[in-house]
Amino acid sequence: MAKKPKVASNTIALNKRARHEYFIEEEIEAGLELQGWEVKSLRAGKANIGDSYVTFRNGEAFLFGATITPLNMASTHIVCDPTRTRKLLLNKRELDSLFGKVNRDGMTVVALSLYWKNAWAKVKVGVAKGKKLHDKREDIKDREWQVAKQRIMKNANRG
Repeated sequence: MAKKPKVASNTIALNKRARHEYFIEEEIEAGLELQGWEVKSLRAGKANIGDSYVTFRNGEAFLFGATITPLNMASTHIVCDPTRTRKLLLNKRELDSLFGKVNRDGMTVVALSLYWKNAWAKVKVGVAKGKKLHDKREDIKDREWQVAKQRIMKNANRG
């Protein structure tokens, strides 16, 4: 009997800080325009989108601040820039929607996660509104209450 191959996780990188710093109003999946060495680095898991956000230029969206560390084996005749601005592949309707929300409503577009979908690298971007300090404190309080509640329920079920 043949063993099934273990399915690897599709997630390359997560931006955990985004959900702490912002209220995420909407999420959109976008493709990423990458070079060959970047794809190899992503396959090795060498990406960081912690400080990344989306900028708009000439009617196009670009991912700014994402770091993809080049591998040692990368080609010597190509200059590898780990923090280069990468174009997001979105259709016209999605671009217009994001552009309008950023300019009209004063929202920010941040990268939430970077993952594989079939053979394609995708980035999930979120239309976000910044949190105030008291909102962050409420989130922490809620999280701690959920942990305490689970602990109480676990101990109550033992008795």
